[in-house]
Amino acid sequence: MQKRSLGRTGLDIAPLVFGGNVFGWTADEKTSFALLDAFVGAGFNAIDTADVYSRWVSGNSGGESETIIGKWLKQSGMARESVVLITKVGSDMGQGHRDLSRNWIAEAVEASLKRLQTDHIDLYLSHWPDERTPYEETLEAHAALVKAGKVRAFGASNLDATQLQASFDAADAAGLPRYAALQPEYNLYDRSGFEGPLAELCLRENIGVITYYSLASGFLSGKYRSPADTKGAARGDGVAHYLDDKGMRILAALDMVSAEAGAKPAEVALAWLMAKPAVTAPIASATNLTQIESLIKSASLTLTPEQIATLDAAGV
Repeated sequence: MQKRSLGRTGLDIAPLVFGGNVFGWTADEKTSFALLDAFVGAGFNAIDTADVYSRWVSGNSGGESETIIGKWLKQSGMARESVVLITKVGSDMGQGHRDLSRNWIAEAVEASLKRLQTDHIDLYLSHWPDERTPYEETLEAHAALVKAGKVRAFGASNLDATQLQASFDAADAAGLPRYAALQPEYNLYDRSGFEGPLAELCLRENIGVITYYSLASGFLSGKYRSPADTKGAARGDGVAHYLDDKGMRILAALDMVSAEAGAKPAEVALAWLMAKPAVTAPIASATNLTQIESLIKSASLTLTPEQIATLDAAGV
């Protein structure tokens, strides 16, 4: 499979990243192993998770996703360098606040490495902005991990253009390496946070971009078309706000392009992201092998300029 360079990280990844937020939540260990086997078996190589996944589930404390990935990696017998592991630090893991302090990063990375059963993380992301901690302190902590060989590259998630530029300025002033990758929320519905200044900054500075909520919590799969469809769904509460006029326009456009392309709506929505110049690869998750097959197909789907324009117009 053709790999894409993830900005300045030095990492090459397939055009789709597996979202590990489902591991230990809507996918148990056995199912997770099967999903990962199928994904990597199809030629994909990047897996995204975070230390906080899936702390929101009753009875969980965080780290469940990393633990499952670590067990899978160990039992799979595959070469460590064949997989790009992406995880994050900085969410509230019981401290009571977001935390990108030097001490917390040093502690949290050891816990992630232990759960992942590896000696290094390929891409380590600052999960959320932390107003308590100066950029310089966070960047210095990340740089120390790279120097120690515990992390190959580092980046950030959920920064806007002003914040990302401020982090660059702080790095340059302190003589520290910059964030080399960004994980923003971006999909056919949620576009304003990334399109414009942030996307332009990422392109200009060669920042690798992997998007989360790429399918808008499953809304862009087309399976949620009315409030009744969300009843009892694990992500139902997160989908309800998409059921407005804009959402219906997007679904109509997806239906039309899907019919033309002979593809499913989710495949089209992911192919739209893959076609965006500022996007290296979208992140998408799956909870069964049928969904995995659809994710795999999306990577080989090429939309026409007219189809992209139709989808662009629907989400305005």
